[in-house]
Amino acid sequence: MPVQTILTQRLGLTHPIVQAPMAGGGDTADLVAAVGEAGGIGFIGAAYLTPAQITERAKAIRARTGAPFGINLFAPLPAPVPPADSSAALDRVAPYYAELGLPAPGTPALGIDAFADQVAAALDCGAAAFSFTFGIPVPDVLAAIKGRGMLLVGTATTVEEAVALERAGMDAVAAQGGEAGGHRGTFAVGDGPADFGAAQVGTMALVPQIVDAVRLPVLASGGIMDGRGIAAALALGACGVQMGTAFLTCDEAGIPDAYKQAILTARAHETRITRAFSGRPARGIVNRVMREVAEEEILPFPLQNALTRPMRTAAAQQGRAEFLSLWAGQGLGMARRQTTADLVTRLAEETDAAIRRLSGPLSGG
Repeated sequence: MPVQTILTQRLGLTHPIVQAPMAGGGDTADLVAAVGEAGGIGFIGAAYLTPAQITERAKAIRARTGAPFGINLFAPLPAPVPPADSSAALDRVAPYYAELGLPAPGTPALGIDAFADQVAAALDCGAAAFSFTFGIPVPDVLAAIKGRGMLLVGTATTVEEAVALERAGMDAVAAQGGEAGGHRGTFAVGDGPADFGAAQVGTMALVPQIVDAVRLPVLASGGIMDGRGIAAALALGACGVQMGTAFLTCDEAGIPDAYKQAILTARAHETRITRAFSGRPARGIVNRVMREVAEEEILPFPLQNALTRPMRTAAAQQGRAEFLSLWAGQGLGMARRQTTADLVTRLAEETDAAIRRLSGPLSGG
């Protein structure tokens, strides 16, 4: 394993492994703490947490470990324009609500913008790193984070986004390849607005181009599930990796067992990008909702997310994977059931072994 990277120098990590933020609740205090105890760094996906919940989660992590941990928020997005008629979206999910024993869905409303209060709670929570997805917050927010000495990380799906993050003053860039599970972090392509279709660059192609384009340390994200993937990312110039799907099947992950089982039984070609659950493109395992919901039946983010939340909550309680947002990356075929400590230990050993195999001549002699 390499030493003297931003992860070792700033955060004191033993392994260049970052557990990706999981805004859906997979990143329990037990999981985040276990990653830190094993020598990596875990992240709280705090986008859907209230300020009080952020404080509570961080307190629970600090009670379990003195290792550093990180926190992630969605960068603020312009409020969507609600459609004049939401009946198609409501009619589409109404049968799902009925199957799950829920009352008929109502038209979702935008919640109160809590971003400023979330940032305030995050600044005081004791986290060592602060990352953002979906864009770049205003300079005052970034300055406040840096003023606390926190490592500041932005998410890029294109070279142009990575350059914009560098100009904004980020300390590192998480390069999210098209293979990655969960929401796409895309916020700008070239000089234009988000173009999710154009920003599906694979990890192996994206990472070296970003490494060449910016002076910041780069974390590789997307499709990395074992030590071979970590070694490949390091060979491409990354200082470390950000992994999500590999941690979702760990014992400490907080997702429903039906979700874990879906990851363990799905194959690589059974994931795709969908807007059906949240209104924003995200990669997940294809299920009934993804197959049946048409594009014209989807509300903009975050209205669609609010519309499907009761359905997803009930489905989690009932073990109904066909109604869950099964976010997962294309490397899911390599997922295993194990403890977080065992996973990180295995990743470190596999990475060392892969690097040793590659240290000899190309002829193999």
